[in-house]
Amino acid sequence: GCCYSLTAVIFACLCFACDGFFTGNIHRNIERQISNDVQGHKDEDKPVFQQHWISQKLDHFNGADSRAWKQKFLVTETYYRTGGPVFLMIGGEGPINNQWMSTDSGSTWLTYAKKLGALCFLLEHRFYGDSHPTVDLRTENLQFLSSQQALADLAHFRTVMAKQLGLTNSKWVAFGGSYPGALAAWSRLKYPNLIHAAVASSAPLHATVNFSEYLEVVWRALAAENPKCPLLVKKAFDTLNELIKDPKNYENITKDFNLCSRLQIQSEKDRAYILDSLADSIMSTVQYNNDNRAFESALGTNCTIKTVCGVMSEESLGEPYYRFAAFVALRTTTYLLQPCFKDPTYSANLQDLRNTSYSGPASGGERQWLYQTCTEFGYFQTSDSPNQPFSGFGLQYHVEQCLDIFNISTKTLYAGVDQTNENYGSYDIRATRIVFPNGSIDPWHALGITSSISDDLPAIFIKGTAHCANMYPARAEDIPQLNLAREHIFQILQKWLKEK
Repeated sequence: GCCYSLTAVIFACLCFACDGFFTGNIHRNIERQISNDVQGHKDEDKPVFQQHWISQKLDHFNGADSRAWKQKFLVTETYYRTGGPVFLMIGGEGPINNQWMSTDSGSTWLTYAKKLGALCFLLEHRFYGDSHPTVDLRTENLQFLSSQQALADLAHFRTVMAKQLGLTNSKWVAFGGSYPGALAAWSRLKYPNLIHAAVASSAPLHATVNFSEYLEVVWRALAAENPKCPLLVKKAFDTLNELIKDPKNYENITKDFNLCSRLQIQSEKDRAYILDSLADSIMSTVQYNNDNRAFESALGTNCTIKTVCGVMSEESLGEPYYRFAAFVALRTTTYLLQPCFKDPTYSANLQDLRNTSYSGPASGGERQWLYQTCTEFGYFQTSDSPNQPFSGFGLQYHVEQCLDIFNISTKTLYAGVDQTNENYGSYDIRATRIVFPNGSIDPWHALGITSSISDDLPAIFIKGTAHCANMYPARAEDIPQLNLAREHIFQILQKWLKEK
């Protein structure tokens, strides 16, 4: 989807340049569907969106480097009315999902497009999905993977499309959720001449190496459901942490958590890795609590904070440790439809992440995203805060992955994160016409803007919602404040589109 998970991994045709494509009189009559386009997506009831490619420079900041590559994008004119705005949805740390362009999906940005007569583009992020700037994902190639290069891709895309389709005077609005939400905000900051406004949903604007606040929000989200819930999780995890120290318990732990293979711990990192993976069962559940991700074929969407706290309160299951084990097994088999909990060792996971092929086991985005966290963002969700339920996966474990996989030192990591905050301004972003929706249950709101900076930089803090909730299709059971937030964003966009 466009709202990609940033969970504990940090813990996945014809080709031509755009210039050869939009020919003839399309820019004079853009409402006309190009329904016979060979790459069009068409069936009886669904409006058309097309897939195309645009030529991009490998390195936008080195004039002497003429290497180029093809970036994938989708377009739909279904709602476009002459003189209407142009909406640009930004892809993030994974392949773009066609559902965000499917006009019967009801995703929020398309409902705005329908009301405002917008032309809609969805641009895939370099190095993810089918957008391959280099032959593989070797570390020396990943130097061209950065938010700054991605923003330059956006700027070039915007310039070329406007020129070819006669949209130079149109107002362009950037949309994104999570990391692409930050890109949406930064595109308006860096290219105010090209991007008129931005909707930056659940955007982590502050880069930090040690993102210990993530699990503090998880604690509060569980406590809001049931004050005893995070205490029970903590008790369970403390027990697990003790048991896992003694190899005599490995057999039982394997059975209790329904692990796919017998627990093997040969190093401190193996221990941190399994603890992090098991904790992620709860972390992910909280992050996506009640989000309507089912529309993009996400599994486990009906596993919620209610499920966690329900199982954790079930005394008939025995001590909290057994309740936690029961939750992990339940989530794995019932909600994620997996026969058992996959828990490779740290070294097996390392092998996957070191694979540099675009068809490798971590090429769906894990290797690329980890590189971005090691060079630009940090965002490591550690168990270092005392105000959260987990333990055993501290900062050291996370930063050593950067060294083990990319040979990136801790010093380089910290310098990269500092540079990101210098470059974009962190919480002190100086721009106009950016709206920042965030959810109180979403752990990522801790790195976002949750109270308005000015009339031109409003925040919409939605109590009781999780990650990017405002972006997903509306449904009957949505809480009133989520419906109000979607409407509020629309009102803001309407107002901004009237401004010069």
